[in-house]
Amino acid sequence: MQTRLKLVAAFFLIIFVVLLARLFFWQIIRGKDLSAQARDQYQSGKNIGAPRGNILASDSTWLAARGEAWLVYASLPDIKENPRKIADKLAPFFLEEESERTDVLLEVERIYSLLTKEEIVWIPIKHKISTEVKRNIEALGIAGIGFEQQETRMYPEASSAAHLLGFVGKDAQGEDIGYFGLEGYYNAPLSGKPGFLGRERDARGLPIGIGDMTEVTAIAGVDLLTHIDKTIQLLLDEKLSEGIEKYGAVGGTAVVMNPKNGAVLAMSAYPSYDPASYSDFGDTFFKNPIVSDSFEPGSIFKVLVMAAGLDSDAVEPDTKCEICDGPLKVDKYFIKTWNNEYTPDQTMLDVIVHSDNVGMSYVGQKTGADTLYDYLDAFGIGKATNVDLQGEIEPKLREKGTWNIVDLATTSFGQGVVTTPIQMVRAVGAIANDGILVTPQVVDRILGETWGEDIKPEIDERVISAKTANEVTAMMVEAAKNGESKWTHLRGFNVAGKTGTAQIPIAGHYDEERTIASFVGFAPADDPDFVMLITLREPSSSPWASETAAPLWYNVAKDLFIYFGIQPTK
Repeated sequence: MQTRLKLVAAFFLIIFVVLLARLFFWQIIRGKDLSAQARDQYQSGKNIGAPRGNILASDSTWLAARGEAWLVYASLPDIKENPRKIADKLAPFFLEEESERTDVLLEVERIYSLLTKEEIVWIPIKHKISTEVKRNIEALGIAGIGFEQQETRMYPEASSAAHLLGFVGKDAQGEDIGYFGLEGYYNAPLSGKPGFLGRERDARGLPIGIGDMTEVTAIAGVDLLTHIDKTIQLLLDEKLSEGIEKYGAVGGTAVVMNPKNGAVLAMSAYPSYDPASYSDFGDTFFKNPIVSDSFEPGSIFKVLVMAAGLDSDAVEPDTKCEICDGPLKVDKYFIKTWNNEYTPDQTMLDVIVHSDNVGMSYVGQKTGADTLYDYLDAFGIGKATNVDLQGEIEPKLREKGTWNIVDLATTSFGQGVVTTPIQMVRAVGAIANDGILVTPQVVDRILGETWGEDIKPEIDERVISAKTANEVTAMMVEAAKNGESKWTHLRGFNVAGKTGTAQIPIAGHYDEERTIASFVGFAPADDPDFVMLITLREPSSSPWASETAAPLWYNVAKDLFIYFGIQPTK
């Protein structure tokens, strides 16, 4: 009897331990999951999208704007017609007019499969249709088909400033997100903060009228007021496109900046794309070459090297070149002038005017590798400019202390060193700004619904003295008037400029026929309103910048002179 009682007690003890373990598993380990599942049975919720902010030109007109769009959805319990007939009616509204019959049939099947899903009450059918399409569907009077307001992105100027603006696409969760340019860099403030709407529902999944409702209001994204001058932007787009076609180039870039405060007034690159229909273009179109591509600058780089030589007292403007009577042998290489003509005892001014590679190698030798590195680093070469655009790269300078005599010589005339167009504009802008470097800046103000905040210009340290800046400016003025591109110079206008023709490295050697032609300059030279860089990649009409990039630069500049009210001097 005693043994039987012990067995019964042990049995009940085992049952108790098992029940306790199961309760622990369901209430502690799976408690949160089960609570969430129970909550989902009687509660429904959805995120409320926040209106995306606009991107505005300097005159407050739209560069990118939010527009009205609609989500088409089906409330399946309210569907009265045959789902196949509804799919036949809706499909043509969601396709282009020229769509093939196969596409229409596929769209019909897609819609039909959504309308016949089981155990679902509400299902989206098509996102972001236009208001016109919405009205046409409403006119059909299909029971169970409804609409929710959404938002679309509009770019009133189409492909103008596409690389600068970027576009709005979808992330992995299907949510709107900005990519590239301003849309990518300022995605968080432009996006705002989404809200939430939660309601109780019955067993059929329908909202309970007297049930609890939770609502968190969405916070709209801010607007961006940029420095972009729409007149200059449209001018730049037009002239760059014409120049690429005229000179047979495969691509090109152009950027205009105020050298005093870093305000980016316009930026253009080709080939381009339409951000409103970005999906029609390949990924290679989206990257902004002005901030995301590097190139060997060639002779436009010489003004930075000359500035280093002058500011370090290695040379003076009237210093005579002691090695300019012929080609210069460096290690096993010979450095020559671009036209194979040599001028003995020419001054540093003449070296810039003649764009003499041997003369620039002389400046590099006098300055020294470490000192030259320090100046180029101070000019921002090898570092990000921190311009407010997504995708900026920072191609590095060779590490200080590792330069050999060939590195020093080739860097002195802009080969064997890489930079980005935005870095070059910024660096030459320091010469135009009396030696003070500024950070390029696209956005001027951030605007909320009831507030505004200025983005102050970032003024960096002095790179060179005002005296050196004035000396280099004077050299650039003479180069513009009397250098190899003198035939393009606009008589009477005080322009400081420099051409650059850099051979493109291919498979370990330089291709003499494939070049990047560039011209950088600012005006008026004594009190600049703008600094502008033009580059043309592989122009086929001529490899020389003096015959391609320079005339294109002046073609843009002559209209800028009128726009800025710059008058010719006597």
